[in-house]
Amino acid sequence: MKNLEKVLKALADKNRIRILKLLQIRKMCVCELAFVLGITQPSVSRHLKKLKAACLIKDEQEGLWTNYFLNKTNNPCCCVLIKKIYEWLKTDPIVKKDLGKAKKIDRTKLCCR
Repeated sequence: MKNLEKVLKALADKNRIRILKLLQIRKMCVCELAFVLGITQPSVSRHLKKLKAACLIKDEQEGLWTNYFLNKTNNPCCCVLIKKIYEWLKTDPIVKKDLGKAKKIDRTKLCCR
């Protein structure tokens, strides 16, 4: 019950849902997510911390970057919720715009300014 409550609280924010949708396509760092979402890096970091606490995402170091990605080994209730969110948001205009923007990002130019 406690884990489900954490997951539902983590999913109760539009930016966290957008982050999950972006991480569906590939691993991303904070600066990439901030650029696509149009919010500050500290805000993205706070969202990532909540998603990680709910076991929805994981992270790994790659040189200077910390990459965030979906936790595919999560419990069954989380997997069902995430799958439904992906389904429900397929045609959402904001998500479509985010995904288009994410495909054009070059992190070496974006993160090293």
